[in-house]
Formats: sequence, structure tokens, C-alpha cells
Amino acid sequence: SGLEMSQNSERLVWTAEEVDAQLHKMMKTIHAMSAEAAEEYGLGYDLVAGANIAGFKKVATAMMEQGCF
Repeated sequence: SGLEMSQNSERLVWTAEEVDAQLHKMMKTIHAMSAEAAEEYGLGYDLVAGANIAGFKKVATAMMEQGCF
């Protein structure tokens, strides 16, 4: 997983509690971004659509910042 790669590249060892806390933080952020994107585009509380929109916006922003458009 991404957390394992992060630990390996930084040569860290996390406890199970630390991994759980990181995952919890990530999931809360994903939920908030999904709900916010759905609401912004008039989709109410459609988390699937919101997640797709939020993900697309993230990729599009990265591409624009790199000059790939």
C-alpha cells in the first residue's frame, strides 16, 4: 500500500495504531472531499459522484501545474 511504500522510503516503522490513525485520517479527508464536491456540483450527498469529481479535479490540477493540457 501507499503507507507501506512511505514507511520503506523513509525507513520508518509504524505501530499498528499509527497505521490505523493514518488510514483514519485519509478516509476522513476522502469523505470530506467527496461530499464537498458532490454538494458543489448540485448532486446532494452522492459520494460516488463526488469522489469521481474530486479525483478528476486533483488529476486535472496536477496536469495543469505540469503544463500537460
